[in-house]
Amino acid sequence: MKKLAAFVVILLTTTRAHAFCGFYVAKGDAKLFNRASQVAIVRDGDRTVMTMANDFQGDPKEFAVVIPVPTPIEKGQIHIADKALIDHLDAWSSPRLVEYFDGDPCRRYVTESVSVAAPPAAMKAQASAERARSLGVTIEAQYTVGEYDILILSAQQSNGLEIWLRESGYTLPPGAGPVLGSYIKQNMKFFVAKVNLGEKAKLGYSYLRPIQVAYESPKFMLPIRLGTVNANGPQELFVYVLTKDGRVETTNYRTIKLPTDVDIPMFVREEFAPFYKALFTEQVKREDMSAVFLEYAWDMNWCDPCAADPLSRDELRGLGVFWIEKGDARVGGGAQNAFLTRLHVRYDRAHFPEDLVFQQTGDRRNFQARYVLHHPWTGNSNCSEAAGYRQELRTRQEREAMNLSNLTGWSIADVRKKMKIATVEPAADKKKRWWEGLW
Repeated sequence: MKKLAAFVVILLTTTRAHAFCGFYVAKGDAKLFNRASQVAIVRDGDRTVMTMANDFQGDPKEFAVVIPVPTPIEKGQIHIADKALIDHLDAWSSPRLVEYFDGDPCRRYVTESVSVAAPPAAMKAQASAERARSLGVTIEAQYTVGEYDILILSAQQSNGLEIWLRESGYTLPPGAGPVLGSYIKQNMKFFVAKVNLGEKAKLGYSYLRPIQVAYESPKFMLPIRLGTVNANGPQELFVYVLTKDGRVETTNYRTIKLPTDVDIPMFVREEFAPFYKALFTEQVKREDMSAVFLEYAWDMNWCDPCAADPLSRDELRGLGVFWIEKGDARVGGGAQNAFLTRLHVRYDRAHFPEDLVFQQTGDRRNFQARYVLHHPWTGNSNCSEAAGYRQELRTRQEREAMNLSNLTGWSIADVRKKMKIATVEPAADKKKRWWEGLW
C-alpha cells in the first residue's frame, strides 16, 4: 500500500493513497498497526516544532504531500530529521508488559522499598506564477531542502487551489475541496512537498526521511481532516508531544487513559502483538471511535520499567526541544523540563470531523499503559502457607482470565483453554436450600 502520514496529508499524485519494580518484557509500538502515522510535536508558548514521519512505500516520484500550516514558512524553518529519533521515542513510550515472579510461600521475605535508578541513560512549480495568481493562488516561497522540493502556498478560494493543483499535474480525491476551503477561511497556508529525485539520488537514502517544520502560532493543533479524504478505512495516529510543564490533552475530543496495571495470563508473553491490538480495538469500540487515548505520560529523564533508554540531550535537540542545551550527557538529575505525552487515536472522517486541538496541562504525574504477568511458584514445599498459596493461585488465574477477556473482548472460554484451567465453581452455599427435605 502506498501512503504517507495520514494524519495531516493527502497524496496528490496519479496513484491513490493507500515507581514500579518489575521486568520489562515486550512493547506495543507503532509498528504493530497498519496505516499508522507518527508525528512528534515540541511545544512551548507559541513555538512549535513538528516532525512528521511517513511510511510511504513505492516510487518516490509518486510522493507528494499537502500540510495546512498556520503561518508562512521560511526555508530556515524546514529541516530533514532522522527517522531513528521517532523510532527511539516510540520505543521508549510504548505500552509494555512487565513480569514478576512469585516466591516460595514457605519462606519469609522482607520487602523493602527500593529507589530505582534512572538508566544511563521544493516541489518545483509546474504552472506559472501568473496562472497561479489568476486563480487566487500565491506561491509564497519555494525551496529545496534535503531530498524534498517544497512550496508554500496561500489561496483565496478552494476551487482556485484545486484547479491550480490539477493543472500542475496532481490528482485530488473527491471531497478535498470543502476541506481545503475550511483551511483557507482560517487564513492557513499550505506546505507542499515533493521528492526531488536528483537530490535523493545524490544523498543516497533508500527511504524518505521525516520532514520537520518550526513555526510560531497561538494555534496548538494538528490538522488531520485532509488525511481522511482519500483514506481507505480508519487510520492510526501516534502523537508524541514534548513540553516543559506537563501532560497534553485534546480539547475538542475526550482524552482517555488506557486501562493499566492489569494482571493478565502468562501466555500473553508470547502473544503481545495480537493482545495489544485487540485491547486497543476493544477500547475504541467502547468509545464509539470518538476518543483520543493516553498511552504514556512521563518525564524524559527516567523510566521504570524501561522499554528503551531515555533520549539523550542531542536526540531531544534533534526533535526540536529548543530549551534543552546540546551535550552528549543523558538528561538526568531529577525531573527535567522535557515531559512526554504519547497519544494514540484511531479515526475516520465520520467520527473525527474536526482537527485535533491540544492544550498543555500542569499535570506531571507519571502514567504508562502496562500489563502485568505473574510467574507462579512451582516448588513442592508442603507447609500450610503453600496450600493456601495454591488455592489463591487458582483464584488469581481465573481473575487474570476474566481481566484478559474484558480488556480484549476475547472469549473467556478460549482464554481458559489457553491457560489450561477449568471454570471456577462458586463455593457451595452451606445453608439449607428451600427444596431440600421437600420430598
